[in-house]
Amino acid sequence: MKTKESNFKRFGLVGRKISYSFSPAYFKEKFSTEKIDASYKVFELNQIQQFPQLFLTSNLAGLNVTTPYKEEIMIFMDSLSPEAKAIGAVNTIKFKGDHLIGHNTDYIGFRDSIKPLLKENHTKALILGTGGATKAVKYALGLLNIEFKTVSRDSSKADYTYEDLTPEIISEHPIIINATPLGTFPEVEQAPEIPYEAITNQHLAYDLVYNPEKTLFLTQAEAQGAQIKNGYEMLEIQAEESWKIWNSK
Repeated sequence: MKTKESNFKRFGLVGRKISYSFSPAYFKEKFSTEKIDASYKVFELNQIQQFPQLFLTSNLAGLNVTTPYKEEIMIFMDSLSPEAKAIGAVNTIKFKGDHLIGHNTDYIGFRDSIKPLLKENHTKALILGTGGATKAVKYALGLLNIEFKTVSRDSSKADYTYEDLTPEIISEHPIIINATPLGTFPEVEQAPEIPYEAITNQHLAYDLVYNPEKTLFLTQAEAQGAQIKNGYEMLEIQAEESWKIWNSK
């Protein structure tokens, strides 16, 4: 039986160098399992200026946005959800006719995946990285009433540089979050340069990277006794939240 074009919806992911991305396989399986008449495609853009042409020619019902365009794409939005505006990054776009509405579901994915792991001593976090993903993490930590400091190679962008980090700073922050791409396949031998020897069994190490399942960052933290978590569940949650937004009135 031929598919009815009127019921068929197209979704996709905008980014650069994203052939490895989680989203296409996730939505392909979702559409198949739930018998949803839709497709999901990767749109590789060499520069964000290509986005208007994509929007005009692809007949889309919704988009996800990933590295490196979560911040740059905001200029093309007609409006922003309160959360996306507060965070300063968009990872989900809802189309209402010619109106583009920017949302952020990353913060929900992070908040809901880390919350069950939190213990009484988990009151301060150290965030490694200062990109678009970091903004969502900071927003979520604020909702969870967790204090945080950021780390970057650039002293003008964060509270600490990696050279600043001492065992004492690690001890003072029982949650350590890798929001950098370091350790992502195929560069699996990479990890943020921090004093891992100061990590203890009182620490929670969270890596937004999900491929490989256990990064070098997580491996080194676990060797010190820390509780560990990768970013896969975060991605699942944010994807489902995106789906809710695309199908909302």
